[in-house]
Amino acid sequence: MSERAAPFYCPYCGDEDLRPCEEGSAPGQGAAWECRSCSRAFRLKFLGLLAPGSTGRPPSASDGGTP
Repeated sequence: MSERAAPFYCPYCGDEDLRPCEEGSAPGQGAAWECRSCSRAFRLKFLGLLAPGSTGRPPSASDGGTP
């Protein structure tokens, strides 16, 4: 796996004209990207893997858990 995974589209406008922002990238803080379409900058960071069978959200009353 590469050190930096590239996003496919901007999370704000959905456009694909993204460029890495070397200025805002610091070790351990995630990769910074610029969207040339909407002029926004955002950062991506890998947080970790979920436990097997985990949905990534806490259980709710409808799932049989307590709210």
